[in-house]
Amino acid sequence: MLDSQGFKRKRYADLIVEMEAKAREAYGETVNTSERSPLGILLRIFAWFLSKPWEKAEDVYFSAYINTAQGVQQDRLGPHVGITRIAEQYASGTVNFVGTAGYTIPAGFSVRTQTGIYFTTVNSVTLDGTGLGTGAIRASVAGARGNVAAGTIIEIVNPNPNVTSVTNAVAAAGGREKETDPEFRERFTLSVSGGGAGTLDSIRGALLRVPGVRAATIIENTSLLIDAEGRPGKSFEAYVLGGDADAIAQSILDTKAVGIESYGGVSRTVTDLSGAPHTIKFSYAVEVAIHVRANIRTNAQFPADGKAQIRSAVIRYIGGEDSDGSLYSGLAMGNDVIYTKLISAIYKVEGVEDVSLQMAAAGGYTSDNIAISSNQVAQVIHSDIEVVSHA
Repeated sequence: MLDSQGFKRKRYADLIVEMEAKAREAYGETVNTSERSPLGILLRIFAWFLSKPWEKAEDVYFSAYINTAQGVQQDRLGPHVGITRIAEQYASGTVNFVGTAGYTIPAGFSVRTQTGIYFTTVNSVTLDGTGLGTGAIRASVAGARGNVAAGTIIEIVNPNPNVTSVTNAVAAAGGREKETDPEFRERFTLSVSGGGAGTLDSIRGALLRVPGVRAATIIENTSLLIDAEGRPGKSFEAYVLGGDADAIAQSILDTKAVGIESYGGVSRTVTDLSGAPHTIKFSYAVEVAIHVRANIRTNAQFPADGKAQIRSAVIRYIGGEDSDGSLYSGLAMGNDVIYTKLISAIYKVEGVEDVSLQMAAAGGYTSDNIAISSNQVAQVIHSDIEVVSHA
């Protein structure tokens, strides 16, 4: 049923009640519609089949709203606010080859780790006079699995007498899984924080729609004098976490008010619709690295991967990079890291009975909140989260 209160589907139980009432209306009040009667069995069979279209109708109704849409329905809502789901990405890096001097290793040459993670060369690599060469590689399969440590790509898939050995001096990076529904929903919500143009919220919203940008804030100087941070009178400074500098500058130009100066440590020249150049300035946010120590008392429901789940819960709250390479926005720029809220996030992991928590930023570990300035953003990586659990 659809009315001013929204959509409410008829459940299986609702349909049985209606059909039994209709049967009594047609055949009299004494008609037998119990579960084991012939008529009752027929009514329940039809009620079950009729409940399915109602379920589909409910799915169609809720697919129009970002908070309830799932999968491809979410994808189709994204373009309405100028964003698309982040696709799975391939890890990449470089490897060093040793072999016959002057030999050219073709593009597509396969190498791998001992655990069976495959990579191929992006371009051909010609070994120099000493038999050494360096080439770019890309994981054969997309996803965070390709983010392997330095020194792990050491096997040649198809042995070649002209290629003696291979290794990666630095870790392969950049691989990630496809953006999940909760991640996309969060980014969608942030990107529509301000519509139109010429306002602080609209500039921030536009910046959050730039691919790779995970956080943004705008500080304005409304006076006619230079402020304490060096911003000229009647100017603003955008602080941005992540994203390409040219794309960020273009986004600011497209949404800022005419005649208002942008300020910051990064400067880019971009063009308006007529092709006229404009110098746009902004600043990248100062990342505050957070370290976390968690001592957890658990019960029998604590899962085998419970420690990993706790680390993920911490990263999702604060923001940063998980062990699989996934990046989470977490706290907005300028938001303090609240001790009790972080504990609450950990308690959501099944099997956690008690939590003793400490955090650290620039100083030593503490059980107090960590203050974050307006031009800063708290970030944490999985390797900086220490979890000790005991029953």
